[in-house]
Amino acid sequence: MGAAPAIDRIRLDIRLTPLQILTHAGAWVPFFVLLWDASRDQLTANPILEATRRTGLAALVLLILSLACTPLNVLFGFRQAIKLRRPLGVYGLLYVGVHLFIFVVLDYGLDAGLIRDTIIEQRFVLVGFAAFVLLLPLGITSTKGWMKRLGRKWSLLHRLVYIAVPLGVVHYLWLVKADIRVPLQYGAVVALLLFLRIPHVRRFFANLRYRLAPRLVMSPIRPANR
Repeated sequence: MGAAPAIDRIRLDIRLTPLQILTHAGAWVPFFVLLWDASRDQLTANPILEATRRTGLAALVLLILSLACTPLNVLFGFRQAIKLRRPLGVYGLLYVGVHLFIFVVLDYGLDAGLIRDTIIEQRFVLVGFAAFVLLLPLGITSTKGWMKRLGRKWSLLHRLVYIAVPLGVVHYLWLVKADIRVPLQYGAVVALLLFLRIPHVRRFFANLRYRLAPRLVMSPIRPANR
């Protein structure tokens, strides 16, 4: 009898909303598409470069979406978005890891000297590696257990994402060199999301949403005549 409530709590903890299921499934799509295209030799004439590009772009998009969750809640009252911040961030880090694996193992063959020289000489590689270093402790401490252990320090640590994601945009910008329109568009989105996180701006839009929200006037419920 005593075990039943515990089992119920576990079931409640692992229950996912349709939006969460869609988020988890969608996050895997770029990876499986990449594997499918690789198995069919459809990764252009330079498959390593194409795989690097795809995983990097997927990482940036997922990290930007994780940044968008709080503004969506503040501006539109979309509370379900808050539950998506952590999985989106973790998936973003996973794609960063795959992106780095392709670079270090498949492209440079674990040649430490060559990798070191490239990081030092190529500024876009240096910035990308710095973003990974900042994101790594965030992924490690993303569990509820670490939240309890770190307490208030957890929130301070996870503010590093506000530096890491812009560095990811700079990495993308310096990588493409010629046509920088797409990286600049991503940069504009990141700048807007960070602007909306400024405390005064956040409070302003939260108060504005509250004032503009329609007030529902509920009529008193009268008991039915028997």
